[in-house]
Amino acid sequence: MKMAKKLVLAAVVLPLTLGTASAFAFGGKDGKHGGKGECGGGFDRGMMRQLDLTDAQQEQLQQMRSEGKQAMKSEFKQNFEARQAQMQAHQEQVQQLILADNFDQAAANQLAKQMVEQQTERKVKMLERQHQMMSILTPEQKAKFVELQKERSAKCQSKMQQRFEQ
Repeated sequence: MKMAKKLVLAAVVLPLTLGTASAFAFGGKDGKHGGKGECGGGFDRGMMRQLDLTDAQQEQLQQMRSEGKQAMKSEFKQNFEARQAQMQAHQEQVQQLILADNFDQAAANQLAKQMVEQQTERKVKMLERQHQMMSILTPEQKAKFVELQKERSAKCQSKMQQRFEQ
C-alpha cells in the first residue's frame, strides 16, 4: 500500500474507532447512565406492562399519551418563535454573566431563580400527567407499582455501589 492510501485509511478509521469507543464508554448507543429508564426512576411503560392492565385501562393510557403528544406538538408549534427568542435571550444573559470582568452575584442569583421556576413548572406538569395515569389503576395495581419501583431502586442502588467500589 502506498503511503497516501495508508494516511487516508488512517484518517477515516481513527475517528470512527475513537467515536465508537467513546460511545461505549458513555453507555452504549442509547447512553443509559441514569436518566429515564432502568435507574432513572420515573414512570415507564415497561413497569406498566407488569401490572396486568385491563384492555380498558390500556386504552385509557394510550388515549392519554396520544392526547398529551398532540398537546405538546400544538404547543410547540404555537410558541416556537417566542420560545426561541426566550432561549436566545437566556443564552445571552448567561454569556454576559460569565464573560463579564466582575462576577455579578445578584444577576447570577436572579438567573438561577428563573431557571428553577421554569424547571419547577415542567416538573409539576409532569407529576400531574403521572397522577392522571396512576388514577386509572386499581389499588392492587398501585401497590404492585410501588413494589416494582422499590425493587428497581434496590437494584440500581446495588449497581451504583458496585461502580463506586471498583
